[in-house]
Amino acid sequence: MCGIVGYLGRERAAPVLLGGLQKLEYRGYDSAGIALMHDGALTLIRRRGRVSELQFAEGFLGNAGIGHTRWATHGAPCERNAHPQRFGKVCLVHNGIIENAARLKEQCLARGETFSSETDSEVVAHLIDGEYAKDGDLLKAVRRAARRLTGSYALAVLAEGTEEIVCARMRSPLVVAVGQEGVFAASDMTAVAAAGRTAYVLEDGDFARMTCGKAELFDASLVPVARAPVPLAAERSSDGKGAYPHFMRKEIAEVPQAVRATLKGARIGGLLAQNKVLCQTKYLHIVACGTAYHSGLCMKAACERIARIPVQVFLASEYRYAEPIVPADTLTVAVSQSGETADTLAAAELAKEKGSFVLGVVNAPHSSLARLADAVLQTRAGTEIAVAATKSFNAQLAALYALAARLAKLRGKGTYPLGAFPALCKETLSACENVAAWVPRFAAARCVFFLGRGADRYAALEGSLKLKEVSYLPGEGYAAGELKHGTLALVDERTPVVAVICDEALADKTMNAVHEVYARGAPVFLVTPFRELCRAREVTASVVIPHCMPVFAPMLSVIPLQLLAYHTALAVGADPDKPRNLAKSVTVE
Repeated sequence: MCGIVGYLGRERAAPVLLGGLQKLEYRGYDSAGIALMHDGALTLIRRRGRVSELQFAEGFLGNAGIGHTRWATHGAPCERNAHPQRFGKVCLVHNGIIENAARLKEQCLARGETFSSETDSEVVAHLIDGEYAKDGDLLKAVRRAARRLTGSYALAVLAEGTEEIVCARMRSPLVVAVGQEGVFAASDMTAVAAAGRTAYVLEDGDFARMTCGKAELFDASLVPVARAPVPLAAERSSDGKGAYPHFMRKEIAEVPQAVRATLKGARIGGLLAQNKVLCQTKYLHIVACGTAYHSGLCMKAACERIARIPVQVFLASEYRYAEPIVPADTLTVAVSQSGETADTLAAAELAKEKGSFVLGVVNAPHSSLARLADAVLQTRAGTEIAVAATKSFNAQLAALYALAARLAKLRGKGTYPLGAFPALCKETLSACENVAAWVPRFAAARCVFFLGRGADRYAALEGSLKLKEVSYLPGEGYAAGELKHGTLALVDERTPVVAVICDEALADKTMNAVHEVYARGAPVFLVTPFRELCRAREVTASVVIPHCMPVFAPMLSVIPLQLLAYHTALAVGADPDKPRNLAKSVTVE
């Protein structure tokens, strides 16, 4: 993975490809490249680093081409492993992982073929080139080669001697789009969004042939198929950073509007249409990864408290291997910002196979998860450019809390209005101005611990993840009561501790942990609505956030933790928008 673009039309391809790659930078990557077809000959331009390293190629000729931003899986991030990959007359870009690449490579080597990279993707180029040599039909060559592949792939392929681009998809997203300027391919609608264009989402097993002014779609047997068109005029790209220095900071500021839009969408139709399913639900399973997993844990705390429905939260990457027991009347909620998270998709597929109704909570309405799920509860965070999730996490909480409230109401457990949360989020943002002053103690830290009990523990987990993602500081989120069962051995004066205390019933218990770490020399930073706790001599600094029902408190308490991560990243010289080694859309297992 990470980002694919393709273009064939009347315009010079290089500027179109580079523009598309820039729109995909938010997904995270470590190298980039383009290939151009001009007068029947292919030219490859690849670089380690940012798309900006390719800007010199804007003037290169050619009206057809493919491009890629690569997040390294097979092989180190370097120029020879960057995409496009080429062998013989064939050049391609690839997202996904070819699981049988080693065996296929052995077969190629046995035929005397040589390899110029460490990638699994180059193996695919070898296979297609061999098939293309048989009859000069690129579409059939790609299909014959694809039948030998095990794993996942989104492919865009060029070959010398043709005036076409052939695409293929299997468990990795790919769209083609048609406009007056030509035809386009991309792994993300963002890269091809423009007024007047129409996109078509490829299904697993589909192929597409792009020629001048036309895109043809085929099924796995190369029978022409029609897919539902998606008008792209309504697709909105990012409005830029505005007055903010980084996208991450801008997106934290957009939390209130993301929460407001998501709650409004849930009220208008996202949940009302599922009343029958929700009335029958006796068990709730949540499958998710990373930040989305933490939102699922927050949902567990809320739903079990207010709706009294048992909830299990699974790391999607482990779900299939746990041999999960899925009782009748289990609602499975699959949570993914991109809707393309490979592990979450696989878990959702398994849940469906076991007879569960699957509700997708997703920010991308045309994504793979949105199409797989039986119903969708859309988060409406808008485009999130920074790799680390901020406003999309709060939007996930808004959607999941709305689901919990709906389940509680349908069971006669009371009503839990959430309409005040956009204003409370805005108030929280205003209360966080002093967080930047905490940073010197964190930038010099050996590690950082985040503590909480109940729902506060899940906010602590997310706060720890944010800090690791963007500042690279090691640390953990812990249940406060577990600190003394081993982790306290790591605490000293170079170990800042952030305590989240939003539940009055648990405040004294969590403060016991504060006393323990303070006694070992750790500076303590507090996130709480209780001003009296901030006056304790153990507290180095604090943020006072608004009061709300404790099970919903992560919606507010995570905001200062997001800002702490952002400011710490700046202090240590890291780019908060593009953390190293991470990708926004994790389309491989």
